Amino acid sequence: MKGFRKHRSRRLLTAAAALAVGCTLLSPSSPALGGTNDAGSPAAAGAEEAAGTAVTFFDDFTGPAGAPVDSSKWQLETGDNVHNHELQYYTAGNANAALDGQGHLVITAREENPGNYDCWYGRCEYTSARLNTAGKFAAQYGRVEARIKVPRGQGMWPAFWMLGDDFADIGWPQSGEIDIMENVGYEPDTVHGTLHGPGYSGGGGIGTGYTLPGGRHFADDFHTFAIDWAPDSITWSVDGNVYQHRTPADLGGNEWVFNKPFFLILNLAVGGEWPGYPDETTVLPQELVIDYVRVTTGDTGGGTGGGPVTGLAGKCLDVAAANNANGTPVQLYDCNGTDAQRWTAEADGTLRALGKCLDIADRSTADGATVHLWDCHGGANQQWVVSAERDIVNPLADKCLAVRDSNQANGTPVQLSTCAGTPNQKWNVA
Repeated sequence: MKGFRKHRSRRLLTAAAALAVGCTLLSPSSPALGGTNDAGSPAAAGAEEAAGTAVTFFDDFTGPAGAPVDSSKWQLETGDNVHNHELQYYTAGNANAALDGQGHLVITAREENPGNYDCWYGRCEYTSARLNTAGKFAAQYGRVEARIKVPRGQGMWPAFWMLGDDFADIGWPQSGEIDIMENVGYEPDTVHGTLHGPGYSGGGGIGTGYTLPGGRHFADDFHTFAIDWAPDSITWSVDGNVYQHRTPADLGGNEWVFNKPFFLILNLAVGGEWPGYPDETTVLPQELVIDYVRVTTGDTGGGTGGGPVTGLAGKCLDVAAANNANGTPVQLYDCNGTDAQRWTAEADGTLRALGKCLDIADRSTADGATVHLWDCHGGANQQWVVSAERDIVNPLADKCLAVRDSNQANGTPVQLSTCAGTPNQKWNVA
C-alpha cells in the first residue's frame, strides 16, 4: 500500500524546484534528434512522423561518458525529502546522473556523503539524483514512454512520472500526477501505474500494478514503460502489454485533472515509507539506467485496435503457434481470425501482436534478415511505415517486409528484402 507521506513529499520537494524556474509552459517543439542509439534513433522518429505522429520530446542520451544531461531539456533538483522520510540527498551536475557513453543516462544511488550534506535525520547517508523538464517541456496527450532498466534491492524506489505544469500555482493534488512507472525493491517483479488528483491522492490514488510473467525481475533487463494519453483517457502498458485503462468514470465523481499539460520526472529514491529502507541484503551502489525518453503526439489511444495484415495469396501475417516468446517466427498462414493474426499499428511506429513487436533480428539491415516477434523497445529495428504502394518498410534499412522466396505455403517465414514492388512484398493493413 502506498502511503500518504510518500506522495505528499514528492510534491513538496518538487514545488521548490518548480518555483525556482517558474514552471513556464513552453509550446511543444521537436528537439534536434541525434545519435544512433537503437532504441531512439532518428529513423525511429521519422517512422513516427510518417505514420501521422510527431515527436515533441526526445532524448536518447547520446554523448561522452561522464557528461551531464542536456540542460536544455532537463534540470536537476537538489536536497533531501523529509516528508516521506527518504534517506538520499539529490545532487546537482553529473555526480549522480551522467551519460555512460553508450546511449544511456545512469542515475546512481550511493552510500556516501562527499559534500557533507545535511538531511532531515542528520548527516545524509546516501546520494542520488532527480531530474525534471519543468519550464523546459510539457506534454498534453500522445504517447509518453521510456525504456528503462531499474535497480534492485530492498529500499530502492525508481520512478518515471509526471506533474501538472500548473502545480506551482495551484498546488498538489489539484495539479494532478501521473505515475507511469514506480517500482519498490521488495517487489522485484512488479511495477505500478497510478493517478493522483483532488479526492484520490496519496494512498487513495487510482491505479494498479503489472507483474512480469514467469518469475522474472524488472532489474534483469530493459523494459518499455508507456502511457497512451487522450482526452478523458489514459492507458498504461509495459513492453506493449496494456494492463490498465482509466477514464473519469473511475474517479467516483471526483475531478479529472488530466486534460492539460504535464512535465516529466525521473528519479531514484533510497528508502521511504512505502519501499522501506536498505538492510543487510541491499547492495550499493545501484543504478537506474534510461535508454531513451520520448513523447509523440498524433494517434492517441494506443493503436488501431487490431486486425489482420493480409499479403501473398490472400493469406495473413501470423505469429507461429500463437507463441509470444521472444524470437517466435512470423510467417504467412491461412487467415483464421485468432489473436496471432491481430496486429495493431501503434503511435510509436511499431506493429504489434500478442503484446510484442515485429522485430528485425540482430538489428540487421541485410537482405534476408529474419523478422520475428520480440519485446517492444522502440528501436529502429522495430519501426515500420506502410507506404501508399502497400509496402511495409523499415526506414533504417530502407527495405521491405517480404514473404521468403514468394512461397505461398503456410508457414513460410517473412524477412527483410530490398523493395522491388513484387507481390510477396504487398500487404493490406487493417
